[in-house]
Amino acid sequence: MDNNKSTRLANKLFPVKEEYEIDILDIPAEKRKLNTETYDFTVSTIVEYISDKHIEIPMFQRGYVWNRAQASRLIESLIIQCPIPVVYLSQNSDETLSVIDGNQRLTSISLYLNDGFPLTGLATYPELDSFKFSELDPRFQRHIRNRTIRCIVILKDTHPQIKFDVFERLNTGSVKLNPQELRHGIYNGPLIRAIEKLSNISSFKKATSTTKDKRMKGEEMILRYFALHNNWENYEKPMTTYLNSYAESNRFYNEQAIETLSETFKSNFNKCMELYGEYTFKTFDASKKRMKANTALFDAQMISMTIVNPTIEQLEGIDKNMVIDRLTTLLDKEDFYNSLTKGTTDKNVVQKRINDYTTFLRAIL
Repeated sequence: MDNNKSTRLANKLFPVKEEYEIDILDIPAEKRKLNTETYDFTVSTIVEYISDKHIEIPMFQRGYVWNRAQASRLIESLIIQCPIPVVYLSQNSDETLSVIDGNQRLTSISLYLNDGFPLTGLATYPELDSFKFSELDPRFQRHIRNRTIRCIVILKDTHPQIKFDVFERLNTGSVKLNPQELRHGIYNGPLIRAIEKLSNISSFKKATSTTKDKRMKGEEMILRYFALHNNWENYEKPMTTYLNSYAESNRFYNEQAIETLSETFKSNFNKCMELYGEYTFKTFDASKKRMKANTALFDAQMISMTIVNPTIEQLEGIDKNMVIDRLTTLLDKEDFYNSLTKGTTDKNVVQKRINDYTTFLRAIL
């Protein structure tokens, strides 16, 4: 009896959810404290800080989504001195500030003061409809510039995992941001920008089934490769925390380091494509049908390729039919298949599938 069929069906009907929980208790008790300072910045100061990049407004997958009526009502609230909700900022190691909560508000204010749109749909002062900022009476302009917005800054000495947890707690949008989308904002910098660029390679999108990737799945896969490729033997769960720590520690990698990482990724990706072709990162059955991209298999194939490090010439000379036949046999082994589908981020499981796949790769070379 093929027990794998039962397991595969169960995986489809009762999928194991990705481990997105942050294990705060892994952090020493004395480091779980949230360190903050409170500032009342004038609108003028906020717009200046955004302009000179002292305040960074991360662009998540949805970017700026407020319509003109929503933005106009915010400006009207400033005019009538209606309280504006608190904005949360994160202090970076270089003293700049990243927006944790308040993206839409700060973007709207910056846009309006730079004549980005005319006011529309005002309820209290409809007389100001159609006015851009530069067209307002100077007294209105001064009044808006002098309004203050309370900003709570999470200081840089706060543990990065605590920052991440706060970001999740403040993530109250209609569509919750997933961990990679959160990282895109919290750890924005050269590393994240390089990962974003790599994730847009068309052949990578096709191999990972991320052609219509609206939730940054491809970016997270590349981050996993970066984090694991030199340190997989020291991996510790949970995966979310492991990736957060890597993204935080290497956020401001220098240009040379970024280039080296990117070239290493592209080289090993191209080798996988040469060896496995359309089956790259895909699970499938003996009929070679129902191919599905699998993140755990992506880890195994990419990291084993890094470890073994064959030349592209070696791979070109290998019988590809033999490779796929042997891969089919490997995927049919219950213990290996389970390492791709059950508890995939457990430390022992991560190490097992990389070791098993490395043995498999060496055997076919």
